[in-house]
Amino acid sequence: MLDPRRMVVLAAVVLLALNAGAAVASPAKPKPTAIATAVPTAPPSPPQVQLPPPKIYLFRGAMGPIFSTGMDRLSEKLTKAGFSADVYEFTLCRLVGNRVISSYKESPAPIVMIGHSMGGLCSIIISEMAAKENIPVSLVIIIDPAHATGNVPLNVERFINIFMSDSVLGGGDVVAEPGYRGHYASFDLKENSRVTHINIEKSDDIHRQIIDMVTQLPRIPPQTQVDAVPLRYVVPANTPVELWDSGVRVPVRAGDTMESIAAANRVPLWSIAQSNSLPENAPLTPGQSIIVPRHLMPLEPAAAMATPPGRR
Repeated sequence: MLDPRRMVVLAAVVLLALNAGAAVASPAKPKPTAIATAVPTAPPSPPQVQLPPPKIYLFRGAMGPIFSTGMDRLSEKLTKAGFSADVYEFTLCRLVGNRVISSYKESPAPIVMIGHSMGGLCSIIISEMAAKENIPVSLVIIIDPAHATGNVPLNVERFINIFMSDSVLGGGDVVAEPGYRGHYASFDLKENSRVTHINIEKSDDIHRQIIDMVTQLPRIPPQTQVDAVPLRYVVPANTPVELWDSGVRVPVRAGDTMESIAAANRVPLWSIAQSNSLPENAPLTPGQSIIVPRHLMPLEPAAAMATPPGRR
């Protein structure tokens, strides 16, 4: 008869032998190694498109060296500000127009035209020439243009007319072609007795605003024109001219008044009243829209980054 203690010892020896054999038959699996994966990086931001500086063409009126000297002064100020700004006689209109077109085709840059009297008429003629070549004109400013001045063609992105409707030598109340979708503003200075046809283009304040507008032009992205509302004003006597680009419709909220909307948008009350053909104390109804004059401004950096591609 076997000793029970010996049987326990033998069983333990057998188990140890079996475990050792299994270890030899199945070697331990190596620990998995980490596989290096490439961390995706954000695509580089597309470079911001910086338009070249505009090319500015100024046009004197009849007997320009005597009566349109403000165009020369404005040209000097623009040149001092770093722009290419040349002054021409209106009699060279079509010759200069061909030069504008060939220059744009060779090296596209925003086109700006500023004209006094017959020079205003010339600015529209060259815009029409550019339209036939499918060339956009970024800005046209005409100052008391001749009555014969034609309509603003559809290729003009921003148009401003500063004039006196009762002027004999000028007085061109220029309108836009049907279907025009750009920015349009007309300022009639007939109530200002100190302004005449031969000094209207010499205003330092108007010069300053034109230079500011031209300076901002390359930094203003292409904008949808669907919200642009044309502006037509008779500027009150002894009131400084503020060259708004166009109007925009804003909704009336509960508690809004003509005065509060003017204050919130930093525009004079008379401009709101004229834009909407309303008295200055007209009651407003929540939900109606009010036209407010505005300046086109460059996008703020944060806003530009948040704007989806293709929507600028």
